[in-house]
Amino acid sequence: MSKNARISLIIIATVVVVVGGFILLSRLASPSQPQAGNTKAAGPVAAAPADLLVRPDSHKLTDVPNAKVTLVEFLDFECESCRAAYPSVERLRSEYADRVTFVLRYFPIPSHRNAELSATVVEAASRQGKLEAMYKRMYETQAEWGEKQVEQRDLFVGFARDLGLDMAKFEADLNDPATLERVLKDRKDGATVGVQGTPTFFLNGTKFTGRASYEGLKEALDQELAK
Repeated sequence: MSKNARISLIIIATVVVVVGGFILLSRLASPSQPQAGNTKAAGPVAAAPADLLVRPDSHKLTDVPNAKVTLVEFLDFECESCRAAYPSVERLRSEYADRVTFVLRYFPIPSHRNAELSATVVEAASRQGKLEAMYKRMYETQAEWGEKQVEQRDLFVGFARDLGLDMAKFEADLNDPATLERVLKDRKDGATVGVQGTPTFFLNGTKFTGRASYEGLKEALDQELAK
């Protein structure tokens, strides 16, 4: 082998070693990335204060005495992601009705024109025992009124009439500042425990970090029930 050939081989070998070492060091220095579909938190997540997640006056769509598992949802009726999660939550409520307590907390997003109003309408309906009926009506009709930049009060009042509410009482409750204050108290609690968007779920006090799908929530519920 000629002298020049030997020199070329030495240079190539040196380059390979240097590049290989650089790649190895880069991998060691970089944090590992979760695999696709892995939605679990990287480490332990501190539980939120129980008295902020579920207050004595919090609305329970399903209330199981001494339930081992409680799922709290902070939601916005004008939020499309909340509407997308709604069928999954309802399916799970049906399947876990005797095992899991499901709690509804309001978290109207300020940028949604009718978020506070729709939550206040649901709260006013709750004063006549119609919270669940109005909650469902809001999601089932969201395509009609969501993302509109005009107030939808007349439409919402029509919902109350359709549900057979005492309209004089409903209007009085809707106009009562205390009703909106009740909605905003939920939002304040949500902000305190770290809610930044909707829907946000807390499972037995810990923020759920998986996908808000039927499969994702069901797996998490089953894991808690199995403990």
